[in-house]
Amino acid sequence: MLRSVENHSLPRTAAFFDLDKTVIAKSSTLTFSKSFYQGGLINRRAVLRTAYAQFVFLAGGADHDQMERMRKYLSALCRGWNVQQVKEIVAETLHDLIDPIIYDEAATLIEEHHAAGRDVVIVSTSGAEVVEPIGELLGADRVVATRMVVGDDGCFTGEVEYYAYGPTKAEAIRELAESEGYDLARCYAYSDSATDLPMLEAVGHPHAVNPDRALRREAVARAWPILDFHRPVRLKQRLPEFSVPARPALIAAVAVGAAAATAGLVWYASRRRPASV
Repeated sequence: MLRSVENHSLPRTAAFFDLDKTVIAKSSTLTFSKSFYQGGLINRRAVLRTAYAQFVFLAGGADHDQMERMRKYLSALCRGWNVQQVKEIVAETLHDLIDPIIYDEAATLIEEHHAAGRDVVIVSTSGAEVVEPIGELLGADRVVATRMVVGDDGCFTGEVEYYAYGPTKAEAIRELAESEGYDLARCYAYSDSATDLPMLEAVGHPHAVNPDRALRREAVARAWPILDFHRPVRLKQRLPEFSVPARPALIAAVAVGAAAATAGLVWYASRRRPASV
């Protein structure tokens, strides 16, 4: 258990959480693939490929090179997609799709960090259009995610404004620490992936959650705590307070639209398996 109350005469602190496979059991963007299909954003072939990509992601995730290829490719795929439509699709299906896959253990940690007087910040490579509503659902104070440029017509231009991945996550955390007065030496961070080592190294209390092989090796070598989250549960079933409107301060600097991130993962899946439909 975390200490119950933080000494507020000391500098502020925060707990930084990766999202996919750390707080929720699946990929946040891939989870919305059927909804995007029903909304006309992706076709049937893409839905089938995202199902395969979800399997690959859960089995081991994507490494650095694959993530970089996604970043370069997704901007072309999402060009012209209407941002408001993406937001509406996410809002309409958020509780049905995301609430059931939130880890009970992660929700408990979020509650404990808030009780201890710490801010909770979700830091995700997924798109802001997905991550920000999930952050609100969880009661997070801030969100750091990938962003794409939106044109005057309200559609993605195809240009990436900020890619929240690897070292850039750590940079965003340091910027937040400077602007919010966080003492990073007393802050916490949680992630499942070795690609988040820079974020974990940026704080005084790093934790590996359901770690991939590379992160597990690092955690063991550095004597970092290793946590096993495996109990998805609906928030309303375990914590009634999570059903009330979440904290209002949900914005930080950074995220590829949800649709764009999904498109990148669709492309990744197609690289791993010949199209059969």
